Amino acid sequence: MTEHPEIIVAALYHFARFDRFEQFQEPLTQLCRGEGIVGTLLLAQEGINGTIAGSREGIDRVLAYIRSLPEFEALEHKESHAEKLPFYRLKVRLKKEIVAMGVPETDPNKIVGTYVDPQDWNELIEDPDTIVIDTRNDYEIKVGTFKNSINPQTDAFREFPRWVERNENLLKGKKIAMFCTGGIRCEKSTAYVKSLGYDDVYHLKGGILKYLEEVPQEQSTWDGECFVFDERVSVKHGLELGEHKLCRACRHPLSPEDLRSDKFVAGVSCHHCYDQHTEADRARFAERQKQSELAARRGKRHIGDDTVKRLRIGADNEELIQTKSID
Repeated sequence: MTEHPEIIVAALYHFARFDRFEQFQEPLTQLCRGEGIVGTLLLAQEGINGTIAGSREGIDRVLAYIRSLPEFEALEHKESHAEKLPFYRLKVRLKKEIVAMGVPETDPNKIVGTYVDPQDWNELIEDPDTIVIDTRNDYEIKVGTFKNSINPQTDAFREFPRWVERNENLLKGKKIAMFCTGGIRCEKSTAYVKSLGYDDVYHLKGGILKYLEEVPQEQSTWDGECFVFDERVSVKHGLELGEHKLCRACRHPLSPEDLRSDKFVAGVSCHHCYDQHTEADRARFAERQKQSELAARRGKRHIGDDTVKRLRIGADNEELIQTKSID
């Protein structure tokens, strides 16, 4: 039996003053294409952010090129593995922000919370004087989160500053510990909170992904799986593939229980979106699903897979499902 080459998934970000970001779009695109790399990379004046996948050699060459730029010499990344490419294509895009919080003056290069290594995280969040805040969006948190953490119930990261402003009484005089998928949202959220005058502000270094990679399950305070913005949908301890699937109609993550709902039809609907679509919509989705399955049997990918009608979820986060970009 022929073994398939190992697929490496690399999540990366780095905040740095990058005034010349526009001129690197084309060479970075050409390098990635030449190495067979897929995924998305965002370039902005404030730095770089993205998730890419490909061969070991290809990922290494792309990362080496990025780190050859003085602005990103200290760039760190996180790796996991996939059985098949978790993205359909490559996008290298220019943006105003590499993660959009909507507070332009927030600069993690000037002020940021205290980094907490995964091995020290449990001790911090178990302190009764610590408020633990999940800075991700509500649909992500439903897939999994740390026990006893606060869900701000946001639909987009841009809503987080308003949540902080409304909850001054909750935060005042407390240690404030924040976490997100890979760390980038916390760079901005801790910078923002500290700019408001809060002193004891912390965030999980490397995010949930690093915690699940390094902290043994028997010592973990994580409950559930971690939503990721690619076709794997979710991962669990050891960054192994999780059990959640995507609704191809609205892109919401679905648990095994959700898949048993009467409103779930593969490629057509789930309980999140069933009432939002007409019968004509569902008929169209069903035909798309049929064509997709036929293409898969032929070893091809149906072109309609990239253009599904979907809810706008996760559009401002650090990773992504390949059919949409980060704003």
